[in-house]
Amino acid sequence: MARQNGSSAAESTLKKRLEQLVNSHPVILFMKGNPEEPRCGFSRRVVDILKQEGVEFGSFDILTDNEVREGLKKFSNWPTFPQLYCKGELLGGCDIVIAMHESGELKDVLKEHNIPLRQQGSKIEEPVMSESANEQSPEAIGLTEAQKARLESLTNSNPVMIFIKGSPEEPKCGFSGKVVHILKQEKIPFSSFDILSDDEVRQGLKVLSNWPSYPQVYIKGELVGGSDIVMEMHKSGELKKVLTEKGIIRRESLEDRLEALISSSPVMLFMKGNPDNPRCGFSSKVVNALKGAGISFGSFDILSDEEVRQGLKTYSNWPTFPQLYYKSELMGGCDIVLELEKSGELKATLSE
Repeated sequence: MARQNGSSAAESTLKKRLEQLVNSHPVILFMKGNPEEPRCGFSRRVVDILKQEGVEFGSFDILTDNEVREGLKKFSNWPTFPQLYCKGELLGGCDIVIAMHESGELKDVLKEHNIPLRQQGSKIEEPVMSESANEQSPEAIGLTEAQKARLESLTNSNPVMIFIKGSPEEPKCGFSGKVVHILKQEKIPFSSFDILSDDEVRQGLKVLSNWPSYPQVYIKGELVGGSDIVMEMHKSGELKKVLTEKGIIRRESLEDRLEALISSSPVMLFMKGNPDNPRCGFSSKVVNALKGAGISFGSFDILSDEEVRQGLKTYSNWPTFPQLYYKSELMGGCDIVLELEKSGELKATLSE
């Protein structure tokens, strides 16, 4: 009961913090990086739109605080970033903001909420015009209409398009190799362009995307980012979520997801917290038993995903946590693991 109260208190504290953050500015953007240095193409696009609309806005870099990053997904029931809020209410992510901007609805919504908009010609508008020049006047930034058209045609030539050094079979740099490996690991269909083979594309794309290095990854013509961002999105699971939202890969069922998680490691523990910081005594006991037996294992924090938490109870027909799986078969919970440890059979059972 004390542990449950502690967990509940922590969740309540986080909720209050998130409520304070989303209300800290009339318009606030939760993004990767900051407005001066966005760390992903989607964040960069929303920043450009807000500046173009003449909106003063606050921002929060979700890469600096994982508690906020994961908590906000549940708080907003929105799985990806960026997330744009107006007067504490979620407007949506990149696709929705783009659609609202293009239809004029974004300006209407901001006016309805009495958000002041800078008039064109004021100080804040001058750099915005220059930042959006790649859309309005390619000549002003050194691209002809023909060059811009060619680059846009290339970035849109496949739903997932990567501009790399070399080819997927023979990457010419480590960063390109890492991106190719991730996309193949995720079984994501993609096309590629070797920027070493065409210097006009190599230099022009830096201007068009306002991104100075390679590789560059595009999803449906929108820049996602480079190697670091793709690796980070892959690690957090956000890459697959974005691709699912864009209709590039099919949305996996909960059962598919649970089976993938269960089989992700020969010995897999679903627990509260993580092995370094268990969030309940039963999870802590199982972790200690596995470590004491010298057994390597994967883990999943069921507190971080309510869908997995509830789904696994039905899937396994086991109502509590932790749950330990070996070769995708449920071994049991805390009591069973401790019995096996006490009898000296734990290591042998998980090594058969």
